[in-house]
Amino acid sequence: MNITEKYINVRNQTVAFCSHLKPEDYVIQLVKFASPAKWHLAHTTWFFETFILMPNATNYNVFNTNFNFLFNSYYNTVGDRILQANRGNMSRPSIDEIYAYRNYVDEKMQIFLKTTDDKKILDLVTLGLNHEQQHQELLITDVKYMLGHNPFFPVFHNDYNLVKDTNSTNESIKITEGLYKIGYQGNDFCYDNELGAHKVYVPNFEINKYLVTNGEYFEFMEAGGYSDFNLWLDDGWNWVHKNQINSPMYWHKIKDEWHYYTLAGLQKVNKNAILSHINYYEANAFAEWKGMRLPTEFEWEIASLQFNWGKRWEWTNSAYLPYPEFKKENGAVGEYNGKFMINKMILRGASVATSKNHSRNTYRNFFNPSERWQYTGIRLIK
Repeated sequence: MNITEKYINVRNQTVAFCSHLKPEDYVIQLVKFASPAKWHLAHTTWFFETFILMPNATNYNVFNTNFNFLFNSYYNTVGDRILQANRGNMSRPSIDEIYAYRNYVDEKMQIFLKTTDDKKILDLVTLGLNHEQQHQELLITDVKYMLGHNPFFPVFHNDYNLVKDTNSTNESIKITEGLYKIGYQGNDFCYDNELGAHKVYVPNFEINKYLVTNGEYFEFMEAGGYSDFNLWLDDGWNWVHKNQINSPMYWHKIKDEWHYYTLAGLQKVNKNAILSHINYYEANAFAEWKGMRLPTEFEWEIASLQFNWGKRWEWTNSAYLPYPEFKKENGAVGEYNGKFMINKMILRGASVATSKNHSRNTYRNFFNPSERWQYTGIRLIK
């Protein structure tokens, strides 16, 4: 598949997901971290217009000069932008204009891609496609957050219950102590935060080949896990009390029975299915309750060659920090990862919402320890 075909394929995937939305669904923003679907559609388009077409395409005319302010996310190099929490205030431009914007940029991009073989530009296009795939996952989780907080728990699509997966094994594996090489070592695309391959020493450890299930987590809840301060980090304990948390996100007790919201609607909790939508605080407290622990990101990467992964983003016990020799690129691209290396925890493994061919065992995702609207889960070490 050449770069133009890849471009068309990725862009179409975003539109295909949005085809199940109602017009009213495109604008809603309930919280700062969950952006409206309309904004995702426009921002991913803005990326290609701003970083590819404007500096490189001959006689390119910007679709709308106001869109840089509206749809820039966090790139200070590119200029001012609206506050993230205000993205849902934009009833205008209309969704029709946003789709016209996508069509306009897509047409110009396909023309431009026929005229260039510049490796730096094509590498930037590849970054843009991976950037859009990141937003495809965010789009799924943001739409779920929006619909999951609708009092009628509407069905997005009957085939979109993404939390129904179960484990295929209950085994664990033992890893022998020693020096192991960590980080991306191939020649294909990766993010800059995966680079700087280096050796780390790990002691012997035994890690589960399976993920924690709803049933296992339910036992933690029934045992008073959310009311025992001994299990929680201080920040986590404060989070539990401030937000009055007593279950994973999207769980609702109805007539003495636990249900959870899925994109296929409200359903009874399947105790055999893999747990999802918990934050780092909850993952750490559960590990404490089990007398186990979360893996470091290095242990996870070393062991990942011997177990199946990709169903849930898995919390690790590692803070998001740069690898040795990490170097930020000049300009706006340098803002992509490096400036977020503070107050965040690493997740590994991708999820059921991750776009196809957008995961590696070296991929380093990162979120605040309180966030749980992603498809997150737990794998434990003995």
